[in-house]
Amino acid sequence: MSASNVYYELYRRSSIGVALIDSLDELIKDSKIQPQLAMKILSTFDRSISEALTEKVKSTRLSFKGHLDTYRFCDDVWTFIILDVHFKMEGNEAIVADKIKIVANNVKKPGEQ
Repeated sequence: MSASNVYYELYRRSSIGVALIDSLDELIKDSKIQPQLAMKILSTFDRSISEALTEKVKSTRLSFKGHLDTYRFCDDVWTFIILDVHFKMEGNEAIVADKIKIVANNVKKPGEQ
C-alpha cells in the first residue's frame, strides 16, 4: 500500500468501527474469513468513512465554551478532553454536554511530507 493510499484508523474506535471489528473477529473465529481479508476490509472502511465524511457532511459554524481538563500531543495528533461544554450553532441552537473528547489530526495523510 503506497503512502497516498494510507488513511487514519481513527474511526475504528467509533461505534460503527467497533461493531465492524467485532463482526470480523467473530467471522475469523468461526473460520468464515481469513485475517488478511479482515485487514483489507478494515482498510476499505478507513478509506470509505474518511471520504464519506469529507464529501457528504455539511459544514456548519459553531462555537463552544467549556473547561479544558486534559490535553496531549502525540504522533502529530492533538487530544483534548473538555468538561461542561456549551455548543452554540448557526441559528442559535444550543447543546450542552458534560464531557467531550476532541481528536485533531494533521490534514496530511500519514507518510506525506
